[in-house]
Amino acid sequence: MTVLVTGVGVVLPRAASARELIEPGLADAPPVEPKDLVGRKGLRYKDRATQLAYCSARAALRDAALLDDEDGLKVAALGVAVVVSSNYGNIDTVTRAMDTITRETAAAGSPMDLPNASSNVVASSVAIRFGLRGPNLMLCNGATSGLDALRWGADLIRAGRVSRTLVLGVEPDNEAVRAFVGGTPTVDGSAAVVLESAEAAAGRGVPALAVLGAGVRGAGLATTLARLTASAGGPPALWQVPETDTLPEGLLDGVPREDLGARFGLASGALGVLQCAAAVGRFARGGDGPVFASSGSDADDASAGLVLLRPAA
Repeated sequence: MTVLVTGVGVVLPRAASARELIEPGLADAPPVEPKDLVGRKGLRYKDRATQLAYCSARAALRDAALLDDEDGLKVAALGVAVVVSSNYGNIDTVTRAMDTITRETAAAGSPMDLPNASSNVVASSVAIRFGLRGPNLMLCNGATSGLDALRWGADLIRAGRVSRTLVLGVEPDNEAVRAFVGGTPTVDGSAAVVLESAEAAAGRGVPALAVLGAGVRGAGLATTLARLTASAGGPPALWQVPETDTLPEGLLDGVPREDLGARFGLASGALGVLQCAAAVGRFARGGDGPVFASSGSDADDASAGLVLLRPAA
């Protein structure tokens, strides 16, 4: 079954669309204000990751023509799944709750914080806000998490569980996250894509923005790239590299590279979804495919890869 990308939402300080991922704005752009994008309603007591996720989810669902003017869903709610990737997501809520329990007792914890301390709070909150009642999954899977989320989202469609999946990657930048990652600034943003079966997209008359090719999961980056090359029938037009200090030599020599982590900050669990969105931006600007998205490294003991294809005219 062919799985398409039919909607994209990008919410970053220096990029507000898939096209802007290719040519980001000024380096000193201010942080995103979720209330300016989705209004204040429903943001109170929500952690930053969830607020950012609301913004990119709404943008992607609107881009795919799945929401009406009142943000009501235009398709069957049970036919839309949600898969979210974030490694640091609600760590600010978790550390705040744990600090309170350590200093005092569990009884001193905020009744507003504790329900939001669950690791799946972003995925569940997005589903509730937009009325998406299909399978709901949150991945906190390290370096490969974003591409794993895309693979799971596509597999839900190929298995016939749903016709569409909202796949989202988000990482906040706050004091708790920086303490955890040693001071490195993260993207402090989110990207979302709507995956849809070709049949469902044709039934709604919406165009494809990209086509998902083979997805690969393995222990080593070299093996993953070799399998992607074999599935694509040759090298890519662009290689989106993983976030790693040192890439092994001899990998896809001569192929242009794109490093979104270096461009926007540590993307971690959001990387794979950002790579997918950037490929859409590339295709919209007339760029060639295929694009190989990759994450993880030999040092991570895991790697993932995905072929992204330019849609037919």
